[in-house]
Amino acid sequence: MERLMHYVWQHRLVLAGDMVTTDGRRVEIIDPGMLNRDAGPDFFNAKVRIGSDMWCGNVEMHVRASDWYKHGHDSDRAYDSVILHVVGADDCSVSVDGGRLLPQMVMQCAPDFSERYRNMVDGPSERLACFNELREVPKIYVSDCLTAMAFERLYEKSERILTLLDRLDGNWPEAVYVTLARALGFGLNSQAFEQLALAVPLRTLLKHRDNAEAIEGLLFGHAGLLPASLDEQDPRVQLMQREYRFMCHKFGLQPPAPIVWKMARTRPQNFPHRRIAALAAMVADGFAVASYVSSMCTLEEARSVFDDIILPYYWTRRFTFGPMGGVSMSRAFSRSSIDSLVINVVVPSMYAYGLRYGDEAMQRRAVELLEELPSERNTVTRLFEAAGVECRDAFMSQALIQLRRAYCEPRKCLYCRLGHRFLSHKAKYCPGGSLQI
Repeated sequence: MERLMHYVWQHRLVLAGDMVTTDGRRVEIIDPGMLNRDAGPDFFNAKVRIGSDMWCGNVEMHVRASDWYKHGHDSDRAYDSVILHVVGADDCSVSVDGGRLLPQMVMQCAPDFSERYRNMVDGPSERLACFNELREVPKIYVSDCLTAMAFERLYEKSERILTLLDRLDGNWPEAVYVTLARALGFGLNSQAFEQLALAVPLRTLLKHRDNAEAIEGLLFGHAGLLPASLDEQDPRVQLMQREYRFMCHKFGLQPPAPIVWKMARTRPQNFPHRRIAALAAMVADGFAVASYVSSMCTLEEARSVFDDIILPYYWTRRFTFGPMGGVSMSRAFSRSSIDSLVINVVVPSMYAYGLRYGDEAMQRRAVELLEELPSERNTVTRLFEAAGVECRDAFMSQALIQLRRAYCEPRKCLYCRLGHRFLSHKAKYCPGGSLQI
């Protein structure tokens, strides 16, 4: 509840008529100060008028006044500069700096404000906290929020690539390779694929691009998915096993920490085996995606990078090692998977490249690609569509995913533009009352 109190103070949602210290002096916020998320008072450099006196200093907040002593602030000199103690319950007085009685104010706001906040953050996680409000809010506010969310998500993905680029000594193909590997996990196995790509560098694989079995053997061996014993019935497995041992010896490679692959309750087509085989096929083909990123102009060009990937015959009717079965599928990716890779690899790579080299035109083109791609269809987009939010394209679906994952699920309603509007709008136009702690 202190976080809620911080929010009310920071955005001046305290009703002016109810801002009075416990000894009857009127309080006026001139400047709420800067919120402090580290050790020390909650707000630095606030300006507050208490009665006829102007005070400049720090403000501390507690659910109960007695928390001042419970938290040990009475013996911490950092709190001697506090000019106002804002509390939810006045259960004691507080003295500082050699006995000076600290001005204390019980926070007041709209009577149903705390209840509305609790309804948002304590509601069932599977539903939208603001489902009812979303259906009523003017579309312009939703559009403004979602535009910011889409750019926030794109920037986060690009920053991940730029961080990888620095970690990999500026090697752009390596950074794109790791990014692609992570995307091939399609969420479920993203971390495992990234761990594999970092353990088996692209430069090592490209030295044997003319030997598809060697590339597959090294990837499957380091992934821990290559059968340990020789299978006399499967010559390709035998060949990959031999190539894996040779490659490890040649390059002095040590097996990475065990990689955890998630396959329980997963459909066979979502197993990592075919996706590792697809990654190996792209490397054997020269891994052109890294060089194409900076020159792509159209959506069809972006799609064609993945559309032309053909799996070796061995994997056309297999989802894992073992007997063949099922319908023959030579293409590595379906259309929906290709669009997902464009969204999660091509677009952020283009944007990251534009950020690193100051190419604003490339950054704009990356955004345009998202606007040209169809909307992703998943539980998140369906959840918002049920609340009346239209999802036209991938730019919008990426925005909804960011909003859901970064704000709705952790219940950060106070930091969401829409949540702030719903809470602050209601607080400003309701009659005064005590903040229910």
